[in-house]
Amino acid sequence: MANKLVIKVTAGADAPERCSQAFTVAAVAAASGVEVSLWLTGESAWFALPGRAAEFELPHAAPLPELIESIQATGLVTLCTQCAARRDITEKDVLDGVRIAGAQVFVSEIMPEGVQALVY
Repeated sequence: MANKLVIKVTAGADAPERCSQAFTVAAVAAASGVEVSLWLTGESAWFALPGRAAEFELPHAAPLPELIESIQATGLVTLCTQCAARRDITEKDVLDGVRIAGAQVFVSEIMPEGVQALVY
């Protein structure tokens, strides 16, 4: 079993089911005691901003703000550097606890033994 789960979510409101699955899997893993690192890329980058996750709706899915809160309780949420720059998002704009980092950090997280990486 993996000691750490790194999830990169590339979808946002443009692909709501895929987006919700990524956040749900990350939150369930975190609640199960797995070390979780969730990466917001592409259209999911918007969810790094205060209030944006609350705008996301998908029937029969847990609210994104609750999922983000549960992930952050024990894990990391990271916004992709390039994705942030393309959307003019800076560190002062993001939710408390969200870091902005790039591909080098992502690769360093997924390469060690005992890490499982998923991309949604």
